[in-house]
Amino acid sequence: MKEFIKVMKAVSDPVRVKILKMLQKKVMCVCEIQVALSTSQPNASKHLKLLEDAGLISYNKDGLWVNYSLTNGAQNPYAANILGNLKYWLEDDQEISQLIERLPGINREEIRGK
Repeated sequence: MKEFIKVMKAVSDPVRVKILKMLQKKVMCVCEIQVALSTSQPNASKHLKLLEDAGLISYNKDGLWVNYSLTNGAQNPYAANILGNLKYWLEDDQEISQLIERLPGINREEIRGK
């Protein structure tokens, strides 16, 4: 039951749901997520950690970059179920749609170049 509660808590926050929807579209670093959500780096990192602990996302280090992506849910059946369904959920939500439309214009090299 602990794993189930962990996943449900992770997806109970709108910011974390937005992160999951963005990661469906592309692998992102924390700076890209920060810009997309107009939030601070510590806040974005806090949300990423909760999603990671729930088995919904994972990260991969690539030099100086830490890339976040969705997991396949293999470690947690509850995470797998949520991720599978989330592909189809909220596709018609205006806030999510606007967020997804902005993603191609968010570039980590440009962010770090500022």
